Amino acid sequence: MSNPSAAMLVIGDEILSGRTRDANMHYLANELTGVGIDLKEVRIVSDERVAIVDAVRALSSAYDNVFTSGGIGPTHDDITADCIAAAFDVPIDVRDDARALLQAHYDRSGQELNAPRLRMARIPDGATLIDNPVSTAPGFTLRNVHVMAGVPKVFQAMVASLLTKLTTGKPLLSRTLRIDRGEGDIAGPLGEFADEFPDLSVGSYPFQQSTGQYGSNIVVRGQDTNQLDRAMIRLETLFA
Repeated sequence: MSNPSAAMLVIGDEILSGRTRDANMHYLANELTGVGIDLKEVRIVSDERVAIVDAVRALSSAYDNVFTSGGIGPTHDDITADCIAAAFDVPIDVRDDARALLQAHYDRSGQELNAPRLRMARIPDGATLIDNPVSTAPGFTLRNVHVMAGVPKVFQAMVASLLTKLTTGKPLLSRTLRIDRGEGDIAGPLGEFADEFPDLSVGSYPFQQSTGQYGSNIVVRGQDTNQLDRAMIRLETLFA
């Protein structure tokens, strides 16, 4: 039985412009690998309604889970929640449970729950809330789409809240062997090695040392520890 599949949708002009470096994809990939959910695709789209709606529909139909990052704050360009509602053709409005969370949070801090802040309580019909222990404003899950904040600390907290509720699989394990030879020298034997172990994923990641010498880190991935161990013995023998 194969692991559940996943895609990530990163939303925000600041990512595409280079103003902000996205850290959430790297974090999510590691977390999903650890629980046996296979991340298959990552897309980055601008803060444009059509782009978001089209991407959500496409990814939702192709994968078991879709994780989104960004666009659920209080400002005018935070349109992700509305776009998710549009993608699934459901209404969206301020929801009582989300509003109560925000009201309690701002009461504690002595701030007003004004109209912009109240935008963060707008939740599509049928969605379930994702807990946000950092800044309270919740994310939400609608069908197989999990909508979370773009701020890395908040995103990470939401992921931790969410993963305990998802169907998971068998974690993907990896082994690495460094070979101080260029890829042109190792490509032939490495291809034969990959054919010998078809159930494993074999990747070559080249580097150049300060001396100018080329090398490659060979990464072998799989779900069976014994098979990985056998493969690494074979790989070490092959390039001894």
